[in-house]
Parts: sequence; C-alpha cells; structure tokens
Amino acid sequence: MLNLSLFRTTLGATALVAASLATAPAFAAVEVLNFAGLNGASEEGPANYYNGGSGSLGSTGGPNYGISFGSDTITCNGQPGGSCNTAEIPGGPGANIVFFLTGTGDIMDVVGGFTTGFSFDYSAVNSPGSVTVWSGLDGTGTLLATLDLSTTPNGAGDPNCSGASFCPFSAAGVTFAGTAESVNFTGTQNQIAFADITLGSSSAGGTPAVPEPQNVALMLAGLGLLGVSARRRLNRK
Repeated sequence: MLNLSLFRTTLGATALVAASLATAPAFAAVEVLNFAGLNGASEEGPANYYNGGSGSLGSTGGPNYGISFGSDTITCNGQPGGSCNTAEIPGGPGANIVFFLTGTGDIMDVVGGFTTGFSFDYSAVNSPGSVTVWSGLDGTGTLLATLDLSTTPNGAGDPNCSGASFCPFSAAGVTFAGTAESVNFTGTQNQIAFADITLGSSSAGGTPAVPEPQNVALMLAGLGLLGVSARRRLNRK
C-alpha cells in the first residue's frame, strides 16, 4: 500500500531538486561546424547551409542550427588535390576551411544564441587576426569576448602538410557570460583560415560544456534530502 506520508515527503524533496535546476542556467548544447558538404573546391560560401537553406552555390543538407554567414565568407578544401594553400584541416573527412577575400572578415549569426564558450582552429602564417563574440546579430550589442590571434607556423617544409603553407592549425577558445548571437572573424584578407568552429565549448571539436559547480551542489543537496527521507521511514519501521 502506498504510504502517503512518505510519498509527500519524497515528492517535496523532488520538487526542491527540480526548482533548483530550473533556476540554474541551461547547459550549452555543443555544435561543431566543419563545413563538409559544401563545395570547397569552388570556394562556395556557407551562407544559409546551417540555417535550413543552402550554400552560395546551391549545396544543401546541412543541419539546421539557425546559423548563417555573411557574403564575404567562403570555404576551401586542402592539399593534396585541394584548391587552397592549406592541409591537415581539422574536422574529419571532407572538412573545409572558411576564410575571406573581401571585406573585413567573416560574420557568423546565430539566431537562437549560444552560451558558455566558443572555439575553433585557425592558421595565420603571415598576419595575426582576432575574433570577437557579441550579444547581438551582425557584431552588435555587448562585446562578450575577444580573442587576439597570433601568427602560426608555416608548414611549407612539413611533409605532413603536403607543401601547404597554411598548416598546421592552432586551437583557440574562450568562455563568456551571457548569450551570444554573432561572431566576427577578422584579420588580413586571404591570410587567415578558420576550421572546426565550435559553439558551446571552449575546446575546438566539441568537448561538452561542464555544469557549473554550484548547480551540481544544488542537485546533490536535493538528492541528499531524498536519501534522508527514505532512511527516516526505515527507522520508523
């Protein structure tokens, strides 16, 4: 027979756990963009490929993350046999880099926003660059984070780079408070490449975000109440 006293006590402790978690910030979902599926050989722009639409040359099939890129952003594939002076692109088979030949940089808009962290791999052989994370679309609103990017090694003499200069890639990442809706990738035109862009993690490639310690403590405290209630009932028996 169901003991109503025990049930009410347990239900109350469960509600406390739920209330604690409800007031805690949501854990960030990790999304990784490797630009596979776009025509890097023809320097196709990602455009709305990750926004339920297509790339600038008509490629479709990308996951709908609500992410779009500015018209200055284009993709490119690597050596051997690629169309760009790059190789060892992070992100797995078919992955492409993104870079820009016109304008001041690559703008990425995320309509739904993202939290916790942001990261990527990059190669900048001759000139440094920077990346800024913003609370509004199109690089507007509050500046949430800035990453200054130093130059990276030139892999022209590295056998693993197949004679490509923009290789190997270096990792960069940052955590921030608040919700970001856009990122501006800047540097010198045709002199910086980005790959494996990752939202929701400060580690490129998609290491999941870790719950904040205070949220874990709240959850454990609530579970502890459940255990105490059960032990008291057993002691009464």
